[in-house]
Amino acid sequence: MVIRPYAAADRDAVCDLFVRVNRELAPADLRAAFEDYIALSLRQEIGRIADYYAERNGRFFVAEQDGRLAGMFGLEGIGMPEAELRRMYVDAAFRGTGLAQAMLDHAEQACRAAGTPVLTLSTSELQRAALAFYAKSGYALVREETATAPSNKTVGGNIRRYHFEKTL
Repeated sequence: MVIRPYAAADRDAVCDLFVRVNRELAPADLRAAFEDYIALSLRQEIGRIADYYAERNGRFFVAEQDGRLAGMFGLEGIGMPEAELRRMYVDAAFRGTGLAQAMLDHAEQACRAAGTPVLTLSTSELQRAALAFYAKSGYALVREETATAPSNKTVGGNIRRYHFEKTL
């Protein structure tokens, strides 16, 4: 398994993984809201990753196994006092293999190397495995909110969001 910086050639595979994971997460009563969220996020962020992350002192990474996109994640605010972990997704075929831990370790190391002492992230009540994973990985819950308005960071739909942070 290789974790490396995003390249323009990764665009289609990254978009595909983003769409698939979000459709997996969508409860039946929020499918339309998730489709709107997917479209908005593809336009504002995922479809223009290099520019989006460059505008935010960020970096985006992909994880490959056997020449196939296995996972991805982004970091906003590298080199700042606090960075945010974004878009950490693992393809269903690679879940349970330790890939999520390897990606999180890579993100934390990238922050340390850039002099960023705190890594933050958020996830939703729909991502139970992610909630347990981040808690197990030493992230402290610092805030909860109910997301009502959609953006490229949340579906809205009154979904409960959990915000975590870790001092590196």
